[in-house]
Amino acid sequence: MSETAVVHESYSFACMRCGHGWEQSYEIEHHVDAQGHEFVQYVVNGQVVPSPLSRPTCANCDNHLVRIMRPGRVASAREAAHQSHRTPPAGPVRAPAAAGEAGEHGEGGDHHWHLSDLLHPFQRRAS
Repeated sequence: MSETAVVHESYSFACMRCGHGWEQSYEIEHHVDAQGHEFVQYVVNGQVVPSPLSRPTCANCDNHLVRIMRPGRVASAREAAHQSHRTPPAGPVRAPAAAGEAGEHGEGGDHHWHLSDLLHPFQRRAS
């Protein structure tokens, strides 16, 4: 048996059952056996492991319904989840006056919209 090449690959994984996500890097060793047949071995930290592409297993729930993605997907999802999204406080809706129009309070005046103003176009007119 001889080793012909070593390739480094990384994958992101997400369990579709429990939502656990992780990333793993592999050394993929390409070998040729005594009969001339090629085969590969996946190695993590010096230990030969099963191919992650054949039947990945979730380390959290042992389920095999695992999605395999390109590297970095789990890390970018974690980053996005930890960023704080600030929602501005609620307040009155203010619409700027259109160019060339004077607001309710004259040129440049603020118009505070009320629910009745917004519903006016939808109200039926008496015939």
